[in-house]
Amino acid sequence: MRVCIVGTGYVGLVTGVCLATKGHDVTCVDHDPAIVVSLNEGRPHIFEEGLPELLTLARATGRFTATADLESGLDGAKIAMIAVGTPFVNGVVDLSYVRGAARDIGAYIGKTDRHICVVMKSTVLPCTTDTVVREEIEVASGKRFPAFGLGMNPEFLREGNAIVDFMGPDRIVLGYEDSATLDCLEALYAPWAVDKIRMRTRSAELLKYSNNALLACQISAINEIANLAAAIGGIDIMDVVKGLHLDKRWNPILPNGKRAEPEILTYLIPGCGFGGSCFPKDVQALRAQGEQLGLPMRLLNAVLEINDAQPEQVVAILHEELHGLGGRNILVLGLAFKPGTDDVRESASLKIVKRLLSHGCKVSVHDPVAAHNFHRALGPVADAVTFLDDWKSHIDQAEVVILATKWPEYQQIAKSNLSGKTLFDGRRTLTPNAVGGAKYLAIGRRAV
Repeated sequence: MRVCIVGTGYVGLVTGVCLATKGHDVTCVDHDPAIVVSLNEGRPHIFEEGLPELLTLARATGRFTATADLESGLDGAKIAMIAVGTPFVNGVVDLSYVRGAARDIGAYIGKTDRHICVVMKSTVLPCTTDTVVREEIEVASGKRFPAFGLGMNPEFLREGNAIVDFMGPDRIVLGYEDSATLDCLEALYAPWAVDKIRMRTRSAELLKYSNNALLACQISAINEIANLAAAIGGIDIMDVVKGLHLDKRWNPILPNGKRAEPEILTYLIPGCGFGGSCFPKDVQALRAQGEQLGLPMRLLNAVLEINDAQPEQVVAILHEELHGLGGRNILVLGLAFKPGTDDVRESASLKIVKRLLSHGCKVSVHDPVAAHNFHRALGPVADAVTFLDDWKSHIDQAEVVILATKWPEYQQIAKSNLSGKTLFDGRRTLTPNAVGGAKYLAIGRRAV
């Protein structure tokens, strides 16, 4: 099947490359000529594990190409997927990119006799596909639905694991407003032998937001309990977590007597808060829609309030335990919001570094891939931060080391001489016994 994808961000590019390797003919459209050239030369403009290799494979089959010309991308396409950004700005989801893509696709539909199914891949609130997108296409094309198809195919891709998630999904959601679009989506995902759920577009839109909201809820819930454990004293929250993880409702006992160890348990480990392009934005957007409909959205308000304050826990604990932070030399390891990505959007490290600077600390930072994006996101205060290429050689100079992102390479810090230093394990990467000689601090645990 010929597919046109508008947008080459994490979702659009990963979707396009993966569909191409499954035998579909895919054209990704981006208005930036430099991105188009880069992709057609086999060089992804985003960092994602396995993406360069898969892009090379897709190009070698002749089934993937990129273009800045939407019309050429749509020529012969049965499905036009919209995978553009939907940022949360001033309390609302900004649909300007979605509207623009829908209008451009609509203009093309108005000039062709072919039936094209327009499928939302971007994360949008319920009532977006069947109202906003539909209306933009109708106005631009001069045609009325169902002269074109409408669908919603939400993604459940985790940055850093996006290729694995797309190629081996736990379910595929086929949202549709007409039977022709459902048939196209069925054919598109025929190569995947996995649970496929068919529903109307509003349900598909809400499912995506609900998924992220409930995961974010788990993170904030365990963080609040961890903060309580630290306030009580004499408790290491990880002892409590171990007990929670053995509840068979979370972690079933298999017939062979072993535990299932589902990945959902990783959302029940305390840390310095969630970030990225999805959880903060999606929870805020869902809360805003509920409030617009007259619902107080108390739980989502609490989830966001706890998360917003969680990075401050790191600084507050350090300030209390060290009796002040002014002038201290502090090394922050990890700048991306999670390992496996260069995405720093809503990263806890942004808040931590800014707070440390406000206390007069001398801050050095390191990340395997996200330093450039972090420097840009910090803005003017970035000049007050030292960016390191080699964090190991800086350990001797640091009085305090903060593990803020769970990159595997940072586990090597246990081999360093940390005598007399303070280590704050913001992601519970290590155990207290693994860092002999250091004062070990963490979310949910007072120093002993």
